[in-house]
Formats: sequence, structure tokens, C-alpha cells
Amino acid sequence: MVTNSALSDLQESDLELQRPRATLVEIAADKLREFILLEKLPPGATISERDVAAALGISRTPLRGALTLLEQDGLVEYSVTRRPRVADPSLEEVAENLVVMGALEALGGELACVNATDSEVKNIVSLQQKMAAGADTLEPLDFFRTDMTMHQSIIKASGNRALIETHARYNARLWRARFVSSRRSDGREQTLAEHAAIVDALSRRDAKATAGALREHLRSAVTNISVALEERRAAQQKE
Repeated sequence: MVTNSALSDLQESDLELQRPRATLVEIAADKLREFILLEKLPPGATISERDVAAALGISRTPLRGALTLLEQDGLVEYSVTRRPRVADPSLEEVAENLVVMGALEALGGELACVNATDSEVKNIVSLQQKMAAGADTLEPLDFFRTDMTMHQSIIKASGNRALIETHARYNARLWRARFVSSRRSDGREQTLAEHAAIVDALSRRDAKATAGALREHLRSAVTNISVALEERRAAQQKE
């Protein structure tokens, strides 16, 4: 069940627009997505539509729309009695999806080497540099958003619409798992080194090296997620 503390945080948070002309449903989905990422709404927690709607100051109709969006993203699931809860996929499920994501991003990197404009490559490099410069100062969520923007920019630079759409679906499904990987401070140095290898290969328009660097980066995410889950279990056992 979502705790009173989480509901209090929802009440105090501002429903800021994450995108231009966002609907109330999209704004609520963005806020809930952020709380799931930060585990203020922990994996497996049952979501009370009445309590969460009240905390957000909206009716249950837009909240249900927001939950539907999050269900499509794989962040929310429903019990047999249709009660919504925060999804808690197994490591095996996450790993299988990351294998597919690695193939998609490798293909995106190959195509970006051919199709990306110089301006697009420059923007991707600047995102990598922003993460490197802010490794010790950026908040985990800001670091993660920059990280995902870099990956999404590579896919967009591929110029392949079908790939862009497929990647978006898998990335939404893996959003929380990738955040778990991104926020591990112990793995930050390796993450930055892998990012540097990706943008170096892309800047040289080396398709093979770019694809290989992206595949290796996604393989590392599986290890990071596995370690993070073990750390979380150990912390829970001490409580």
C-alpha cells in the first residue's frame, strides 16, 4: 500500500509541465512516474485511486488515464481484482528486455553514424560532457534524465521512424530499471567511461565501434541492476 508519507509528498509536489501543452492525464502520469523512479511509490505497492487522486488534487478520471499510460509503460500493473500496483518485474524479465534494448541501440548507433547531422552529433557530445562534468553534483534524477536524453538523441539521429517508435516502447518499460542502474554511485565511473566510448565512436562515424560500445553499455546495466537489487534486499533485511 502507498504510505502516508508518499501521499504527503504527492500533495506537496508541484505538477509541473514536463512537455508543452501536456494534458492533466499526462502531467499526473509524469508525476507518478517520477515517484516510482525515486521509489517513493515502491515496487509492489498497491495504489489507492481515491487517496492518490486526492493527494494530487485531481478527480479519479484523469488519474485512471494516468495509470493506463503507466501500465502501457510497464510501470503499473493490475491484480486479478483490477487493483493497480507499482510493477515489480523480476531481474530475469528486465535482463531479457535489456538484451533487446541493446540490439535496438546498437542498430540506432550504426544508423546514426551514417545519418546524423553534425549538429546532432555535437548535441550528443555535449550531453555526455554535461554528465561527466556533473557526475558529483547533479541530482540522481537530473543525471538520469540527461543520460536518457543522450540515448534517445542517438536513436533519433538514426532517422529510422520504426526504430524510434520501437525503442520508445522498450525504453518506457525499462525506465525504472535503467534509473536503478544510473543512480549507483559505485558504478558511475564505469558508466561515464562507457558514455565516452560511445560518443567517441559516434564522433568518428565508426558504425561498428558505436554499436559495440552501446551493446557493452547495456550489458553493464544488467550487472548494475543486479547489484542494486541485492543491496536493496540487504538493506531491507537490516530494517
